[in-house]
Amino acid sequence: MKNLKKISAIFSFLLFFVFAGQQNALAYNFADESGLATTATGAGYKTSTTQTPEYFISQIIQIVLSFLGVLFLGFMVYAGFTWMTAAGNEQKAEKAKEIVIESVIGLIIVIAAYAITSFIYSYFGTIN
Repeated sequence: MKNLKKISAIFSFLLFFVFAGQQNALAYNFADESGLATTATGAGYKTSTTQTPEYFISQIIQIVLSFLGVLFLGFMVYAGFTWMTAAGNEQKAEKAKEIVIESVIGLIIVIAAYAITSFIYSYFGTIN
């Protein structure tokens, strides 16, 4: 029960920072606030401020992947802590090894999903 409370507290803490960082990242309009639009217009390129559905889908995918990356990091830290505090207990060490293996498998699945999504988007059209 104590471990569940610790894990949920750490998870909540990490989740807060992931979504707090994503909101700030989504609120910052790089093209307008960095002077990129001014430079592009001066160079003769057309700039567009319309946001397509593909843009929103890509933002959702980025948020989900960021969350999964933080989740992976949390599981790896938890597994490392469990392994280091096993103190010769083979069951705890094996549990930690299983968590590491399952976390890496999950990360590989997430990276493969991202690669497939990126391929589909590049095949059917570009995303800004």
